[in-house]
Amino acid sequence: MIFMAGTAGSGKSLLTHSMKEWYVSRGEDAIAVNLDPGVVALPYEPDVDVRRTLDLRDIMERYGLGPNGALILATDMVATQLASIQEEVDSYKPEYVIVDTPGQTELFAFRESGEYIVRETKADSKVLLFLLDPLLAHTPANFLSLALLSASVGLRMKVPRISVLTKRDIAREGVKRIREWSKDAAIFEDALSSTKDSDQYSLYSELFRTLKKLTFGTDLYPVSSTTQEGLIALIGEIARIGRGGEELTD
Repeated sequence: MIFMAGTAGSGKSLLTHSMKEWYVSRGEDAIAVNLDPGVVALPYEPDVDVRRTLDLRDIMERYGLGPNGALILATDMVATQLASIQEEVDSYKPEYVIVDTPGQTELFAFRESGEYIVRETKADSKVLLFLLDPLLAHTPANFLSLALLSASVGLRMKVPRISVLTKRDIAREGVKRIREWSKDAAIFEDALSSTKDSDQYSLYSELFRTLKKLTFGTDLYPVSSTTQEGLIALIGEIARIGRGGEELTD
């Protein structure tokens, strides 16, 4: 089971679509599961969709909530329907289940319901893909913030995690630069040196070195959901984890 996580706009739904297409085109049984009760449109047709039983507008009216409050409640209510979601997933007898989580990362990753879903869902193996948007991670400070978020989400979910750089086709230079930062602390610190805040430089530098010591942020998989560039390498890593390979934590 493959869980998608990442900030809004990082490309979770597009990658869900691309990965399902890749598996199906090769004769594999793969399904897509949408766990976002608030999404309006998706680039794929979900095989299992929480919106069939959770209507955001109905929740707003029933509980007198605004859009944000209703979305929080609806996301928590997904966990209460896990048994029926699992039953529907199992009815397909799939080899691969790609789970598209809510667009707002905090709704899934930092509420008890998200951790419960990942923990209690039955699957032969589980992996979390944390998507980093290179257009958002274009500065060392932004990249470090996303790396810390990826590490935090991985620690909460307690499953193998792969960090994925999306939008490879439209941000090639950015992807190249971010990969260099992730692999070499000295290059990252050189990029940081342009800051005029010495306290900020020291803090960011120390945080990044600590992340590298903990093996966070060292392996990033650049992927384009549009052209499918990099998808084979990513799917190969997922397969390695599924075969019981050494747990990956970035």
